[in-house]
Amino acid sequence: MTAPVAAPLRPGPARGPRGPLRVRWLGRVAYRDGIALQRALHRGGQGEHLLLLEHPSVYTLGLRGTPDSVLVPPERLDGDLVRADRGGDVTWHGPGQLVGYPVVSVPSGPGTTPAHVATVEQVVIDALADLGLAGATRHPGLPGVWVGDRKICAVGVRLTRGRSMHGFALNVDPDLSHFDAIVPCGIPDRGVTSLAAEGLGVPMRAVADAVAARAAERWGTAGVERQDVAWRVPAEDAAVVAGGPSAPGAPVRLLGRLAAAGVDASASVPLGERKPPWLRAPARMGEPFRALQHDLRERRLTTVCEEAGCPNIFECWGAGTATFMLNGDRCTRACGFCLVDTRRPEAPDAGEPERVAEAVEALALEHAVLTAVARDDLPDGGAAAFAATIDAVRRRCPGTAVEVLIPDCKGDPGALETIFAARPDVVNHNLETVARLQRAVRPSASYARSLAVLALAGAAGLTTKSGLILGMGEAEDEVLGALADLRAVGVGIVTLGQYLRPTAAHLPVARWWHPEEFDRLAERGKAMGFAHVQASPLTRSSYHARDAAAAAAAAAASAAPAAVPAAHPGA
Repeated sequence: MTAPVAAPLRPGPARGPRGPLRVRWLGRVAYRDGIALQRALHRGGQGEHLLLLEHPSVYTLGLRGTPDSVLVPPERLDGDLVRADRGGDVTWHGPGQLVGYPVVSVPSGPGTTPAHVATVEQVVIDALADLGLAGATRHPGLPGVWVGDRKICAVGVRLTRGRSMHGFALNVDPDLSHFDAIVPCGIPDRGVTSLAAEGLGVPMRAVADAVAARAAERWGTAGVERQDVAWRVPAEDAAVVAGGPSAPGAPVRLLGRLAAAGVDASASVPLGERKPPWLRAPARMGEPFRALQHDLRERRLTTVCEEAGCPNIFECWGAGTATFMLNGDRCTRACGFCLVDTRRPEAPDAGEPERVAEAVEALALEHAVLTAVARDDLPDGGAAAFAATIDAVRRRCPGTAVEVLIPDCKGDPGALETIFAARPDVVNHNLETVARLQRAVRPSASYARSLAVLALAGAAGLTTKSGLILGMGEAEDEVLGALADLRAVGVGIVTLGQYLRPTAAHLPVARWWHPEEFDRLAERGKAMGFAHVQASPLTRSSYHARDAAAAAAAAAASAAPAAVPAAHPGA
């Protein structure tokens, strides 16, 4: 059960104006995803961030931690034991505990670390007082926040080159028996407590709000921009809203998720309403289109162009380009916007990678795009097919650039590394929508996990890309916040397009975004530093993919430091 030690942190320099404090409530986040996200935010130096979340049950051993502080064998712990690169000893994280990760700029100089720890402690102490717990305090020499001799909040940080990582774990209403398996924070003669144990029955949302408000005073000098994934609401509450006037044909489960995210389906675009003129793609079924269609049929290949009903199929196929879909045509997930088949998937086809490579060669493609259905039924999430297909294309067509649009593989580092080790030229993983709508739009995915996948790809030295679909109930400021998050984890290419409802059983269209709005978003994205922003009503993930990759390569080349001339022998 013991996870491998995290790789050493290699941060880049802090740069540029800090901008607002970006506060994100991310819900339940795997510890490894939280660390990957923090590392990317730290490495990029793009602004100030406060991540608020819960972890599934996990024990973390800090830099000063020793195995003696773990009282039971690791295999008997309710959760993995992970070595963390923060200060402090051992602690537990889990449901009912608010974890906060401030990734912020910290003034350098003597005493920096103790001063930052004290700041984090004070944020929590002030928030607890706001919630009605006035007795919280600090004890000299014992980091954390205390109520008498009982620790209510652990604090462990890491500071490198003027930036912070890690933070605090505040016990709201967790199962405190998890601490019986360890010596909490390595202090044997002190206990632990929680807001609930102290008689304060405060919901997690109220605690997050209180902490965010106090954090804003400390780190939000340039303002605060906050986004939350949808807070879980009782099923009966969502059902009441979903039971009212709604989008015809939409399943109750979709409407319930939309209601929980604050979207009024009754105000959506009527199902039979004619699309605006800018969303009508002409059908051009000329000879190039038919030839490509025939070739794909002959090779028994699947394309996302057909399976997802892409409006650009006539333009792209007419130009001899297509996006190949691996691992069959049946997805194990049921995202509310997607037309791909969700019946039980078939076994992977071992001959598919070679047939895709044959097609790439026959079509003389200079830029090949590979995507796949989500295959949660496979141990590696389908990662092996990506690696095999990349290798097959490279053998046959060494001059062809290969872009992959990957699922999250449940965030499994080994599966993702299988893909990254094949060194695709571009790794695309779509965020799809803003934080608030994640659970409504793609309930089997996670906003934080998607950012972590992109962060890991960037850390592997790969060019990263992502995209958003607009028109499902998001606001423009939420889109800008999502773009800022993507840029902060190093994404270089982004696509923005209009959602088109595939059938009455899918999510309703909340509204049509106008072309000039996409133009405005593109300008804002470019100002954030993206190398390429493809934004228009009909844009999809692979639209003009070759141009986007070329722009990203050019940006990377211009940003690379100039070679330093060799020193003269006589110097």
